[in-house]
Amino acid sequence: MELFIFVRFHVLRGKERAFEEALEEVLPATRAEAGCLEIHGYRSIRDGQLYYIHSRWKDQAVFEEHTRLPHTVKFLERAEGLIDHPLEATRTERIG
Repeated sequence: MELFIFVRFHVLRGKERAFEEALEEVLPATRAEAGCLEIHGYRSIRDGQLYYIHSRWKDQAVFEEHTRLPHTVKFLERAEGLIDHPLEATRTERIG
């Protein structure tokens, strides 16, 4: 069953560019993964410090593998130092 991931990042003021650079680095590497069906980064138009990643995966197993890959680990380590809250990703299934 396909898996949909939503991740919210509220970036520290002044760290927006650093976060965007990290995002620009990880997205192409993630898109190249065999089990990644789609991934995109988003920035809020009302809060310039608020970002999201939405991704779609073949199944949970390939997403689990993604979480262990070096480019993912590096991105998460960088991101955690740039946000003002604990990192949380939501795993979902499509219902409509």
